Amino acid sequence: MPDALRIVLTLLAGVVTGMLSGTFGIGGAVVSNPSIRALGASPIQSIGSTLPSIIPSAISGALRYRRDGLLHTRVVLWTGLTGAVTSIGGSLLSDVVPGEGHALTMTIAFLMGYTAIRTARAGLTTPSDGPTGIRAESIHLDGPLAEADLEMAVHTTEGVSPAPHEKTWRLVLIGSVAGVFSGLLGIGGGLLMVPAFTGWLRLPLKETIGTSLACVGVIAVPGMITHALLGHIDWAFALPLAIGVIPGARLGAHLAIKTADRTLRLVVATGLASLGAVYAVTELLALVD
Repeated sequence: MPDALRIVLTLLAGVVTGMLSGTFGIGGAVVSNPSIRALGASPIQSIGSTLPSIIPSAISGALRYRRDGLLHTRVVLWTGLTGAVTSIGGSLLSDVVPGEGHALTMTIAFLMGYTAIRTARAGLTTPSDGPTGIRAESIHLDGPLAEADLEMAVHTTEGVSPAPHEKTWRLVLIGSVAGVFSGLLGIGGGLLMVPAFTGWLRLPLKETIGTSLACVGVIAVPGMITHALLGHIDWAFALPLAIGVIPGARLGAHLAIKTADRTLRLVVATGLASLGAVYAVTELLALVD
């Protein structure tokens, strides 16, 4: 393939990556990773080369969410900084995990499927916004968290943003696990943070996406540096991706903010499930070869 065509296709992959990053809060490597694999990157290069693009994508999208008040600064600080530390260990482990990178990318497919199922279930059981002004994502009146959810709904009707369950140890734990997977898989950690923020911290979906996106940017920095030192980054792929994600993330964040919550959940679930299936089939075929 001519180098000029490869650069153009990588730029386009960056734009799509940025859109998904801004819409889903997951870093976008779920698209850039298999895209540059198809364009000639090795499995380990596809992991390392996506990290430089995660940073500008996260910054671009997170600024858009911040403008609408959809970022939780305390969550970003504790989760992002903890994940930044543990991502170094994950990056170092990527060189010793067996399977030449195939096992790592199969893990990405599994995480995508898991997140898609959780998000779809929440979307299907969430009623549409009603005339009372209660946000649909805050109403879950069955199960042990019913009282907390009802309180969140009441506060929302009064125009007060409900406080998430931001116990520090929860934020540290989420950040630690997300950081390890970010370094290992080059995914930014958002695939773990999105379900953790919605299910455990009880953040509304749009605040989850914006906060996760900001955390992704913080976590990716040391992982990128470590992968660069290990020689895992092919800058011929990384630079075009980093350029393309900036306008894409801005557009994706704008679309997510303007989309109804129930619709957004179903779109996120469908997109992740489809990409996860493609990921799994691609890696299984590579293992057979």
